[in-house]
Amino acid sequence: MEIVDKVKDSFPKDVIDRVELEGCEIVVYTKDKIFFLDANEQVKELVSELKKRIEVRLDNSMCDSPESAKEKITAIVPQEALIKDIRFEPERSLVIVTAGKPGLVIGRGGETFRKIKEDTLWVPKIERSPEITSNIVKSIRQLMTEEVKWRIKFLKQVGKNIFSEKTTNRDWVRVFCLGSFREVGRSCILVETPKSKVLMDCGINTGGSGSNMYPFINAKEFDLSELDAIILSHAHMDHCGFIPYLYEYGYDGPLYCTTPTLDLVTMLTMDYIDVMQKNATQPLFTAKGVKEAVKHAITLDWNEVSDVGPDVRLTFQPSGHLLGSSLVHLHVGQGLHNIVYSADLKFTRTRLFDPAFTNFQRIETLFVESTYGAQDDIMPSRMDAEEQLMKVINQTVERKGVAIIPSFAVGRAQEIMAILDAHKFEYPVFLDGMIWDATAIHATYPEYLSNLMERKILQGENPFTNPIFKRIGSQADREKSWVEKPAVIISTSGMMEGGPIMSHLQNLGEDKKNSLIFVGYQGEGTMGRRIQRGWKEVPINANGKTNAMKLELDVTTVGGLSGHADVKELINYINRLASKPERIITNHGENGKPLQLASNLHRLFRIETLAPKNLETIRLR
Repeated sequence: MEIVDKVKDSFPKDVIDRVELEGCEIVVYTKDKIFFLDANEQVKELVSELKKRIEVRLDNSMCDSPESAKEKITAIVPQEALIKDIRFEPERSLVIVTAGKPGLVIGRGGETFRKIKEDTLWVPKIERSPEITSNIVKSIRQLMTEEVKWRIKFLKQVGKNIFSEKTTNRDWVRVFCLGSFREVGRSCILVETPKSKVLMDCGINTGGSGSNMYPFINAKEFDLSELDAIILSHAHMDHCGFIPYLYEYGYDGPLYCTTPTLDLVTMLTMDYIDVMQKNATQPLFTAKGVKEAVKHAITLDWNEVSDVGPDVRLTFQPSGHLLGSSLVHLHVGQGLHNIVYSADLKFTRTRLFDPAFTNFQRIETLFVESTYGAQDDIMPSRMDAEEQLMKVINQTVERKGVAIIPSFAVGRAQEIMAILDAHKFEYPVFLDGMIWDATAIHATYPEYLSNLMERKILQGENPFTNPIFKRIGSQADREKSWVEKPAVIISTSGMMEGGPIMSHLQNLGEDKKNSLIFVGYQGEGTMGRRIQRGWKEVPINANGKTNAMKLELDVTTVGGLSGHADVKELINYINRLASKPERIITNHGENGKPLQLASNLHRLFRIETLAPKNLETIRLR
């Protein structure tokens, strides 16, 4: 392969043992210890010339034995780093060090990292050990270790596909709208370039039925065998929920996302299977599909440039919406075209995240969400929203009642926890459903939170470990939460469509001292929306019978806590972009909002705007 030959020819022949492809990364293996330790400058020059990621590793036959290396690492790294595990991947000459404080394993200016490398001759990879135990994080890391030999073969094939001299009869860049256009749900966009085909997101419509649940994969342009990559912006089911299905039914290529996104996807898709089975409904995929997605995942950090196809480079940047959620930047060809897919974004500072990234140097086409894209979709300020939330909770506390908060497990629950911690709330806060597991994943990745939140966690002020937060792990715990008053209960599901929230409502809904606080969007037709609109009696299932229960508790909706940008934020975001796009395409909106936003943006910025329907094709170049 030409790229491999170029790399071989760039180093002295007597020091190169072999050159391997690991996805978009080119790995040079050597048996020369001096070259291994001193090759940094040569590698930097070559990376600058070829614009490819290159790493030098020593052949594992030359590395210390794992036993000896483990002893040295334990001696080199200060005890304060709280090393939890040291494991080896001999096939790749890597040692993975898992520690409570990874920064101390790296050391000031990387000196501890370099010392490990010099003394053991292994290449260190550093992981954070969860401050709150997460079985999801543990199982994914274990799976990646168990499948290392398979992964090496897989990554080698991915590399061959990326660096192949692929030729087609295409000279255009175009996109196919397969889901989320003029609607919310089943986000899916197929991008076709002269040499590549990549899929951006592939979600489900959780409120749909039949073929309306999933993207238009029956479109003639969609062919699993031709896909070079799936690129996932974030872990919400309307963006990720159909990906395991693709793996079960033939796709065997890479899935690109951030590391916390992979963890959350695993948790949410496995929970989806569980919920479907409990409701005697056939899920769209099985645990096999989820496992295959994890095995095929290639995780990238924000701002890390990666080739994902013969003529496509991907960079993730923070979107401010959810843990690990990303704006997707695609650079096509040698400056041929640049696409930014916003997916879901937030452009104001929250307790968890900084505003979405704006410093793109080139954008020709921008996809922007329109969930709140109508002219009157203006939310209260975060400060006002927090004040209203705390006012209702404190009034409930004064009545010796329980504040019940239906919440999505990922994102909104942790935002409420951070608000309660910041306001120094002192009463018990019970967490039900998947919220505890999702919180453990948040605590594992402080570098994906806001700069302020990251500093707090690294300085030992982790709001998620505040003792007021108590896990509900059993029915006994749930019953305890009903009698320990005053208190707050945060529970799934966020729209009150089943889940433990209904048990809490059943046992606390008839007491006027209690309150029900909506902090998130309630979909049309959901129980949450009905109660918001004034229902005073709700059906409750008990002992196989459905009875009507009269609601006596106080019902309040707190707006302004959404993870989506409102129309003012969307306009401000586009105005603040470092590069003005030539074209804006609106999606992820219903009730005419994509059209309204497109019209408004055209009037304001005097550029081409489009609000396509599903199944439309748009040529970008």
